[in-house]
Order: sequence, then structure tokens, then C-alpha cells
Amino acid sequence: MEALFNLCIIKPNQNAFSETFVQEHIDKLPGNKTVLYGGAFPVYDHEGKYLIKSTLGLLSYLIQKRLLKKQDIKIRTNALVKYFKDQKIDIVFAEYGMVGAMITEACKLANVPLIIHFHGADVHHRETVNQYSKLYKKAFAYANALIAVSGDMVEALKKLGASPDKIILASCGVDTEAFPQLDILNSGRNFLSIGRFVEKKSPTSIVNAFKIVAARFPDARLVLIGNGPLFKETERLINELHLQDKIQLTGILKSDEIKQFMKQSRCFVQHSVTAKNGDKEGTPVTILEAGSSGLAIVSTQHAGIKEAVINGETGYLVPEHDIEGMANYMIKIALDVQLAAELGRKEAIHIRKNFDTRDRINTLSTLIYKALKSNQHV
Repeated sequence: MEALFNLCIIKPNQNAFSETFVQEHIDKLPGNKTVLYGGAFPVYDHEGKYLIKSTLGLLSYLIQKRLLKKQDIKIRTNALVKYFKDQKIDIVFAEYGMVGAMITEACKLANVPLIIHFHGADVHHRETVNQYSKLYKKAFAYANALIAVSGDMVEALKKLGASPDKIILASCGVDTEAFPQLDILNSGRNFLSIGRFVEKKSPTSIVNAFKIVAARFPDARLVLIGNGPLFKETERLINELHLQDKIQLTGILKSDEIKQFMKQSRCFVQHSVTAKNGDKEGTPVTILEAGSSGLAIVSTQHAGIKEAVINGETGYLVPEHDIEGMANYMIKIALDVQLAAELGRKEAIHIRKNFDTRDRINTLSTLIYKALKSNQHV
């Protein structure tokens, strides 16, 4: 489809270091793009100005949202409809299910197609699903496509009532050119983990597994990159286990800094688990980046990780909460750098074949063009 069109991407956060996949969509999806943000329902337009223009309107909106706790706020919906019409928006791409659910009515009123990209908590976190269940049903009925990032998520969407015909399995991808395969044959016994310090990533499980590894190999080292609610708890555990000289906590780092740590590492570790509230991963981008870089991977049989890593062939996966199992595979990799390199080589091939971001963008672009054609906007 040659004609230009106006694509509106709506996301909850203005900036989030962990949401590289959202930025990929903003940078690489086709069309003339505008980006709105500000929570489950956008508050700001592409210039950072309020969508609701009048002071009285903003006051009415705040009263309904904060005091009355309403989800359906007409003045807000009407402001978004006006924006769609003023900007001649042809199609809307919603990042996260909550956003898609909240803006469905506005899309319907403006007669613009809607594609909703689900990512993880929006499908698995019980409280979120309960909060938006009625709106999800309306969104499922109206949306042109519902994107799931793992096989587990496909099944979860079906259980929530989504039509299988609308669900597209397309996990987040990785720019394999930005993460070229590394030569890890001369690497030390260095382990790396990257991610938010939250329950579903279970950073303390990694520390406990590494304790077993460090007892066997005094020269083993672990780097934990990231921050979050469990950072202090993880730091306390490291101190209690007297591992301060073997485990480095870096906090949040930029991409170039992360790549330097990858170059020094032999193995990427991530102990993703299902949180008590039901929250799960989608397909962790950090796993894809490490895999593209040719690091050996030890992780868990969790959500999209089961598809990103072929257990026993391109890496090792253990059941959730199996600390000893994770430690045993880490020891195996610590013992044999040739094994690590061979696992990493196969994983790099697997990622390039199945998770390259260019293929993902092509898939999403095809969905956008199909939705536009069905709506006869272009």
C-alpha cells in the first residue's frame, strides 16, 4: 500500500527504560506517526499538551477519575475523538491491553481501526484483568487484531474471551545487528542478569543459585543490572551471604554500558516466575538480546522464554523456583567454556531465524495495512 497514512501510537508511559520494544514500534512502524501517553488513557497529545483543552473540562475529568473512580469519562473520550478527527488519524496502535480497552470507545466513535499489543501483566495480572474485564470484552469485539507475545498469552487471551481469529502470536523482537554474536571462548566464569528487580523476575533466586556456584568456583562473578522494588532486599541478601566481592549491582545502565558487560560474560541468567498476583513475563527482550549476542542462557520454563530458548539445545531451562537446578546448569557452563560457546552459537542462530525485529516490524506492518484496507481509510 503506497498511500501515506496517519498512525497514532498510544502508550502508558512517556519514558520507560525497560520498554525498548515500544520505542522500536515508534521508530520503525510505517506511516506518519504521532504518540500519545499518560496512563491507561492518554492525558497528553504528541506535543505534550493536555488532550482536554478547557480548565473546567480538566477539573471535571479529575473529579470523575480521582474522586468518583470512574472508567468511562465522556469528556475524556470526546477529547480523544476530537484529536483523532483533527489530526486525521487513520489507525490506532495501542501498547498494552489496558490502553486498548480504555480507548476502544473513542476509536469506535471516530471510526478508526484499532490494533492492541499485549505485553504481559495486562493479560496475566489478576487484579488488572478483573479491573478491565468488561472493557476487554468490548475491545476484543472492536479491535482488528490482538497481538500476543507468547504461546501462554495466546491461551490466556482466549480464556478471557478473545476470538482466536483475531489473536496474532508475535513476540517482541531484537535488533540482531545491534547485538552481534560475541566470541565467548576466552570468557571467565562471568554471569550476567538484566531486568527490573520485581517479583516475577525473582532476582533473589539468581543470587541464591549463584551462591552455590561461587562455593564451587571462587573466581565466578555475577553482575546484576537494573533497579526496582526488590533492589534493597537483593542487596541485603548479597551482604548476608557475604557475596559482596563476587556480585556487582550496577543499577540502571545505558545500552552501550550493558553491551560492555555482555562482552565480559559467558552466561546470561534470568529466573522468571509467576508472581503471587498472577503476573507473568511476555517474552523478555533481555533474553533475546543475550541470545543474539551468543551468550549461553540459563533461565526458567516460563511464558515466552520457552520459545526463545530451546531447552537442552540452545540453553537450559529449569522449573520456576528450582534454585538448585539453575545452579547445576550454571556450574555446567562454568566448567566448560566450549559448551557455553556452542550453546550460544545455536541460540544466536535461533534468535536470528525467529526473533529478528525486522521480521516483527514486517508482521505488525502487514496487520496495520490489512486493518486500513478493511476500514477503507487508505
